[in-house]
Parts: sequence; C-alpha cells; structure tokens
Amino acid sequence: MSPYMNEESSASAYELSADKKSFPETTERQFEVQDEIILEDGLRRGLLGRHITLISLASVIGASCFYGFGYALYLSGPLGALIGFGIVGFIVWALMQSIGEVTTMFPIAGGFIEHAGRFVDPAFSFSMAWMYYFMWSVFLGSEWNGAILILQYWVPEEKMPLYDWVIVFWVFFSILTTLGVVVYGEIEYYSGWFKIISLAVCFFISFLVNVGAFGNGYIGFRYWNPPEGPVVNGINGFGQVFVLASAYYVGTEIISLAAGETKDPRKSIPTGVSSVIYRILFVYMGLIFFQGLICPSDSPELLNPSSTVASSPFTIGFVKAGWNSAGDFINVLIVVAFISAVNGCIYVQSRALYSLALTHRAPQVFAITSKKGVPYVSILTFVCWGFLALMNLKVTAGQVFAYMTSVGGSAAYIAWGGIIFTHLRVRSGLVKQGIDPSTFPFKAFGSIWIYRFNLFLDIFLLLIQGFTAFEKPFNWRLFVVSYITIPTSILLFIGYKLYHKTRWQGTIE
Repeated sequence: MSPYMNEESSASAYELSADKKSFPETTERQFEVQDEIILEDGLRRGLLGRHITLISLASVIGASCFYGFGYALYLSGPLGALIGFGIVGFIVWALMQSIGEVTTMFPIAGGFIEHAGRFVDPAFSFSMAWMYYFMWSVFLGSEWNGAILILQYWVPEEKMPLYDWVIVFWVFFSILTTLGVVVYGEIEYYSGWFKIISLAVCFFISFLVNVGAFGNGYIGFRYWNPPEGPVVNGINGFGQVFVLASAYYVGTEIISLAAGETKDPRKSIPTGVSSVIYRILFVYMGLIFFQGLICPSDSPELLNPSSTVASSPFTIGFVKAGWNSAGDFINVLIVVAFISAVNGCIYVQSRALYSLALTHRAPQVFAITSKKGVPYVSILTFVCWGFLALMNLKVTAGQVFAYMTSVGGSAAYIAWGGIIFTHLRVRSGLVKQGIDPSTFPFKAFGSIWIYRFNLFLDIFLLLIQGFTAFEKPFNWRLFVVSYITIPTSILLFIGYKLYHKTRWQGTIE
C-alpha cells in the first residue's frame, strides 16, 4: 500500500455526489478528523487567514530584495531586469493559480510535496521534495551571506569576523524558530506589514529623488539611456536575470505547505493566492522600476561577483541625491527583512523535512515534535545549513551570492515544474470523472492551456538559464552551478523508483 493514500482516504477524497458530477463539499466532520490527525502527528492548525495573506504577500521579501536587485541592474540594466522579472512573474502568477486549485481541494500537511506523491509518483515526490529542501538550504546560506555583506556597513570585519556573525545568526534563529507556528505567523504578519510600508516609503522617496526634490536635479529616465541602460550586456546579461528572478520569486508556494497548519484553508488559501498578483506588481516590479530610476547600472557599489561589500540601489540613489545617512535607514529595513525572510525560510523547510519523515522518505527522527507542535529536530537541523555562508572565507561574498543564486534558482524551476505538472494531472483526472471545474473550491483562472504553456515556459527557462557557460572559454563553474540540479533530480527519481519499485499513479478515476 502506498504511504500517500489508503483505499479509505482515496474513496472519501474523490467520491462523487449521487445527484451530480461535482466536487464534494468538505464537511465540518472532515475538517475535525483532519485536525485530529495533524494533532496526532504533532503539527497545529495555528495560522489564521490574516497570517496566510501576509505570508503569501510579504514572507520572503528578504534582505536581498533591497540589495540583490542591484545585481539584476548590473547584469541587464533597468529595462532588461524589468522584462526578465516580468516574464518570471507570469510563471509565478500561473503557478499560484495551480497551487490554489489543488491545495484548496486537498489541504494536507506537506502541501504540493504530498500532492505529487499521490497524483504522480512517490518517486517524483521524493525527488521534488529533496531538491526543494536543498534549494532552501542554499538560500539560507545566501541570506546569511548577504546579511553579513550589509552589516559590515556598521561593523567592519576587523571588529566582527565573518564567522562570528554566522554563529550569532545560528543561535538567534535556533531560538526564534522553535517558539511555535503561532509565533511564526505573528512575526510574519507584523514584519510583513513593516516591509510593505517600508517599500512604499522607499518608492515615494525614490520618486522625490527622481524629480529633484533633494536639490539634486531632475533625473527622469537618464539611467535608462546608454551607457547605463536600458539594456546592458546584451542577451548574456538578460539570460542571467531569469535565474536571479526565480531565486527571488521562490517562496510564493509556501502557502501550500502552510495549509496543514491553517485553521480554515479553503477560505484562507484562495485569499492568499489572489494577493500574489499584488506582490508581483508592487514588490518585484516596483523594486526593479524604482531602483532602476535612481541608480545607474554601472555603479561600482552594486552587488556583483567581485563584491566584498555592497550597497542597496536605494542607498546609492539616495546618497547621490544628497542624503548622506541613507545607508543607516536602508540597513534598518534590511535587518528586519532579513529576520522575517530567514524565519520563513526555516519554517517552510522544516515542514518539508517533517513531511518527508512522516512518509518514510527521511529518517524518522525528523518527525519528532514538541508538545507545542514544533518539529524542532527538523528546524535545528535546517538552521545548520546557514553555515554555508562561511564559503565567503575562501571567495568573495559576491561570488558566493552568484553561485548560490544559480543553484537555488535552477532548483526553483524544477520545483515549480513539478507543481504545475501535478496540477495538470489532478485537473485531467477530475475532468475524466465528469466533475465540472466550476464546482471546485477554487478554480484556476482561465483555460487549462495557460498552465500547459506555463509548464513549457518553466522548462524552457530551466534549460537556457545557464547558456552563457558555453561561450568561449567554457565556464565550467557556471555550468556546474547552473545545471547540477537537473541530473541530481533525475538520479533521485530513478534511485527511489528502482529501490521502492513505485508505480506511476493512475489519473483520478
């Protein structure tokens, strides 16, 4: 029997109503039973609708969103970065529609990871889950590395060595993230509002800088003209923006994993999915647009592979306009964003590892929870991945950022492709049963062809995002970090399938 679904649960999950072909309404009893199972396993449904909305909107607006977008300007200029982030933004919007449709039907612990095992293949779920875990492991080290880059503005390395910062982060986040899901939700709620308001303030100040309100003179679209823009480094720089964009957009899918700890997922998840469009337009497109207005893409202070320290494009633009203490203001925002983003990063990965342990795809020790429902073994194990930031002792912090972004970004495309493919399988199976999609608790917008195209676009960008490695001379380091995730995911799939002799799940019928 598959560990993902027994016959009884399968029947209750997909049973059609006798009088019409429609998706069955979930009764209170079903939610109560589901709550009891999750309480038995250890997790708690402690997240409210307001938590889910802010998590989907602002949870992974991290420190690197303030300074790392400068790398996108450095790579491709203001217009090139804007177009690149816009294309990936479409992928993420459609991805969240897929997540909303499947998750509201099946709001289970493990979210899309468990959906992949139930509706595609347990081996597919295993490969996808571990790639997702390694992706976030890399991003945790990247966030710590980036925070050190910025904190050196206040405390130079001579006073605080790099490894001391890593130890401070390890102790702080080990304590913070074991306080429970309610604490996590409240931190994300209030820090989320803080980050959104902070971005609005930065956008407003950027507007003032652009029109010359600081006495610096009118800027307009000066930096969108050569040599700073609108597109620099040609197709090479533009291509590299895709992997950078995926690294920043990743995390929107957190609400699927949070469904197992949400009190009313069928109401909260659709609200969270709907808010993602605002995150794409306001946060990501807004950041690129306003930073590209006030900061030239050829500024030596922007983050790039040779950076040992870096400044936010906001800091650079504000200082150029005459606000000399802007660095302190922006760095305060960055610190709050860093705490929130790492808090969310550890949350999502500890739950992914917990889900793996529950279904015997990871050692059972990771399924242990405290009396408060905190999977503390998974949490404390994952926090240790932050020590990857110590790579900056051997190479520049800018190189560490570039390598980690490439690995994590390509892994994100693999995870997204798996989520979209699972959605297509679920929709196909339900339609074959004659169930009208309009009866779903949440129906993905528009035609199913949008999501088929989204799967194609996701795979296409995964394959081309590291193409610059093939230029002469061949850049083997870039090739490895850009494509190592593809053979790794295939080996994980084949190895698990051969060892456990799993079978491809039939469509829901």
